[in-house]
Amino acid sequence: MCQGGNTYCEVEMKLIISATDGSEGAERAIAVAAEFARSSKAKVQLVHVGEDGLSSKQLMLLGQFRITEGDALDEISRRLFSRAKEIAEHRGATDIKTLSGGGDPAKVLIETIKTKQADAIVIGRRGRGSLRVFCSAVFLKSCRALRRAS
Repeated sequence: MCQGGNTYCEVEMKLIISATDGSEGAERAIAVAAEFARSSKAKVQLVHVGEDGLSSKQLMLLGQFRITEGDALDEISRRLFSRAKEIAEHRGATDIKTLSGGGDPAKVLIETIKTKQADAIVIGRRGRGSLRVFCSAVFLKSCRALRRAS
């Protein structure tokens, strides 16, 4: 990665994906993705991969408040994206989209890279899934190979 102060070197990127789970590591990754996006005028795709479902204890609690599981999961995503967008905008990203899904974070992110034709993915070091990859400007070829892989 080229750095000169806080600005990243110019690299042609059109789409940068950053995953969020609300952790500090995810927030740092969003900030880096936004700085890349600002310097290359790329779009940022924020991705949140939620749990497949809630525990029976959590569902019982929701039932007491007459909240559906879907509504609860939607609200979690909404709050995560609100904070993530705030960070990205503060760091200079201007074209920010969101995408939420359920299941295995690694599989969802790999599929998103392929379908969205992402140039880079920036994620935190500690996540709840098995994918711990950081593709920066130096590793763009790896990202391109990953999105083409079956």
